[in-house]
Amino acid sequence: MPLYLSMMPPSSLPSAAPSLPAGILLETLLSELRRLAWGAADILRAYSRGLEPPFGFPPVLAVEEGGEGPVSAADLSVNQWLLQGLAAAFPDAPWTVLSEETAKQQLRPGEPLPAEWLWILDPLDGTRDFLQGSGEYAVHLALVRQGRPVLGVVLLPEVEELWFGLLGEAGQPAGAWREDRLGVRTPPELSARQRCEEMVLVASRNHRDPRLECLLEAIAPASSRAMGSVGGKVATILRGEADLYVSLSGRTAPKDWDMAAPEAVLRAAGGAFSHADGRPLGYNTGDLNQAGCLIASHGVLHGEVCRRALAALAAQPEEQQ
Repeated sequence: MPLYLSMMPPSSLPSAAPSLPAGILLETLLSELRRLAWGAADILRAYSRGLEPPFGFPPVLAVEEGGEGPVSAADLSVNQWLLQGLAAAFPDAPWTVLSEETAKQQLRPGEPLPAEWLWILDPLDGTRDFLQGSGEYAVHLALVRQGRPVLGVVLLPEVEELWFGLLGEAGQPAGAWREDRLGVRTPPELSARQRCEEMVLVASRNHRDPRLECLLEAIAPASSRAMGSVGGKVATILRGEADLYVSLSGRTAPKDWDMAAPEAVLRAAGGAFSHADGRPLGYNTGDLNQAGCLIASHGVLHGEVCRRALAALAAQPEEQQ
């Protein structure tokens, strides 16, 4: 038995294989995703330290301001690494690949991509945190079928954690775990806190406004901590360090690539991720924006958190809604 399987607790082994495109074997896919993820980690860690990046990528960390925020040579290098890697490993795979860095060329407003199977990639989630040196950035890869994720990968380069999440039929959890570079797997450790007033919230440093503050006051978590990257936030829930993340769109909304992979991993681990009214998130709908009130949690109190959030939103003045 391979080392990474022998060291993995039975409870975190996939309980049911997820549905995959014809001709794609799960272990082959996971093996290639590991290779691509750790290669991406090496690229990003080199750029963050001012070192020569591997694989022949440009050594200068040039930064441009895009319409949604900064785009750096690191974003573009990892994007190229992932796109070329998937194409080389699976040249005949019946899927389409959508990346944050290629979306403008691929998409037409209001039109979903004509693909049953779709990879949604964020080569660098948390570019501002990456450029500021906080280390709180991530890489997201999600395989989506007909608008719902079946596999998610969240890489946290600075803490060297690689999270996988698999979802089976009807979106049921099929397995979730984290790996280190040796391939040793560790299961998620979601907390068992039973009251909202005991919960720990993980929140953005920069995306706070009065509407969100009122909503959080209604939910009444015990404490909060700041964290960059949606993948990083969800990882704190997976480790049991936090229980709750809330996204409430203001001037801008998170996009498909921000949410798809973290959602897949969290739900595969037994957590919950939905709109405040309980609706599931949908992807490749023709609108990249994941707008509204989105709630990710350890699952135990998800219904109660959603109820409090909806009541708080309904009570807000109309001009703030």
